[in-house]
Amino acid sequence: MPFIKRDSAGQIAVASNESLGDDGEEISVDAPELRTFLSNLGGENNIFESSDMKMIRAIEDVIDLLISKNVICITDLPAAVQSKLMERRSLRHSLNALNLIGEDEQGLI
Repeated sequence: MPFIKRDSAGQIAVASNESLGDDGEEISVDAPELRTFLSNLGGENNIFESSDMKMIRAIEDVIDLLISKNVICITDLPAAVQSKLMERRSLRHSLNALNLIGEDEQGLI
């Protein structure tokens, strides 16, 4: 069972898997107010995750541009980076072949 602490308005302010001491209370995992609290937390994280994914794509495009302009060579990058780039290129190529990615995902910045 999770434990919560409430703010002065009676809303959940803190949730934990461990007891929160004397001013904490145990709450059901299925409690609607706990679900609402957790989904609100996820909302902010989703914004950052979405932004991170867009940034990763932009960085990939910059790397591809630098390689195509012969500014860097893919072999100049660490082996782990080379592997990840090749894996994502292969995945993107497969998805493009199936027309699962929209037009804006096919070109460079």
